[in-house]
Amino acid sequence: MDIIAKLLNDKLNFTKLVYSLEEAEKVVDSGKIPILLCSDFLKDNNSIPHSWNITSDSISAYVSNILKSKLLIATNVDGIYSREPNSVGSKFFDEIDAKKLLTFNETSVDLMLGELLLEFGTNCFVVNGNFPERVLSLIEVENSDRISDNNYKDNYNFKYTLIRGE
Repeated sequence: MDIIAKLLNDKLNFTKLVYSLEEAEKVVDSGKIPILLCSDFLKDNNSIPHSWNITSDSISAYVSNILKSKLLIATNVDGIYSREPNSVGSKFFDEIDAKKLLTFNETSVDLMLGELLLEFGTNCFVVNGNFPERVLSLIEVENSDRISDNNYKDNYNFKYTLIRGE
């Protein structure tokens, strides 16, 4: 993950690599977007189990919990499906309870995310990152007081999933 972070940072002139959450806050204050090199952060922190069931999704949930921030995961599909999106009988979920997510063998998020959302009592948005305007739309509304979690799905003309862990 550190290699991907470094590659991403090399391509973007508005980001800066950071090694700690304290450093990330300073970078935000300077007007840049921090990219956390998480290997040292995870080595120093035993709160997250070391498991193949954990990817950047769960690490992001953990960090957002520490920072008391909202969580949005951009992936390569529109959100959470009951099975592979193009397979027969696949159902899209515009909203799903994290407990139900735990019953799935595989989704577009890692297997530990549902457990962490329940443990932290928080929600998560999953949206297709191939469409940056979708990500930005959710961020803009999330940062305003115009709309509540209860009526997100009525305000967009694109698919995304709200995972409820609260």
